[in-house]
Amino acid sequence: MQNDEGLAVKVQTEHGETYVRPSEEQLSDLVHRLGGPGDHWLVMQRIPDVPDVFAQVWHERGGDYQLEHRESRERFVAAAVPDAAAVTGALVGWARQRGGWDGGFAWSPVEMDPPQEVPELAPTVRAEVERRVRVLLRCGYDDRAALAEAAEEYLVDGDSRPVSAAQARELVDRLWLERLDEQAAWEGLTDPERLTAAFRTLEASGITARENFTCCRGCGMAEIGAEREDARGFVFFHAQVVEHAAEGHGLALYYGGFDGSEETTAGIGHEVVAALDATGLSTQWDGSPGTSIGVTPLDWRRRLQG
Repeated sequence: MQNDEGLAVKVQTEHGETYVRPSEEQLSDLVHRLGGPGDHWLVMQRIPDVPDVFAQVWHERGGDYQLEHRESRERFVAAAVPDAAAVTGALVGWARQRGGWDGGFAWSPVEMDPPQEVPELAPTVRAEVERRVRVLLRCGYDDRAALAEAAEEYLVDGDSRPVSAAQARELVDRLWLERLDEQAAWEGLTDPERLTAAFRTLEASGITARENFTCCRGCGMAEIGAEREDARGFVFFHAQVVEHAAEGHGLALYYGGFDGSEETTAGIGHEVVAALDATGLSTQWDGSPGTSIGVTPLDWRRRLQG
């Protein structure tokens, strides 16, 4: 019997598709279709992502499936599997972390390049970059690739690049694992998860709701119209206020009606406040269409996804 709960993984295909928390049935469909032109492989990573841990499949029609999984930087193994059903069962077991999921397969090591020697960062550089990466980790929206890019670019000054790509990845992976250990102790819904639930409710009611949208209010107001589709209005918060929230302060929400009227904007504001209140979050708003909605107090503990 299949479990209807989505798998805590992200799946990427050769087609360039990404599936977040797919069902077992969706995963089965993806495996069974492998082998066609431009559709020979898929890669799965956990949610939250764990460095050097993934599972993947390669298949060409007429041959076995090549099932591979990597447990760490040191252990990477593969097995030839004759049919799609067995591959799907193994991937579901891997995704759900079931004991013994890898039994019954003839695993053999996959050849890997030796680990790259990565020079130590200068202490002052490391301290500055770590400080920035920790802020972004508390914000919780970036994956490891985006964080590594941010770390590499943070102290660039003209031709001076004090952090290499390899140094950035190594630093980010270390801090990422620290954050995963920290969030493992969190229990129950967090305030950012309540916020996401409220935004989903608003989206379902015809209001475009976007988290961590653009860099600032001005860019958000200029770009939100492109997200409209059939919505009546919008609400969003941008990256700068996320950092404000991650530092222990509240969050400012910007909202409006797509018809530009104050009446519609005020109505959208009331709907936003009601949706937030329904999740248990506290809001501060004077009812004026010209003022932002504050969400405070706010305990910003956003779980990493990757």
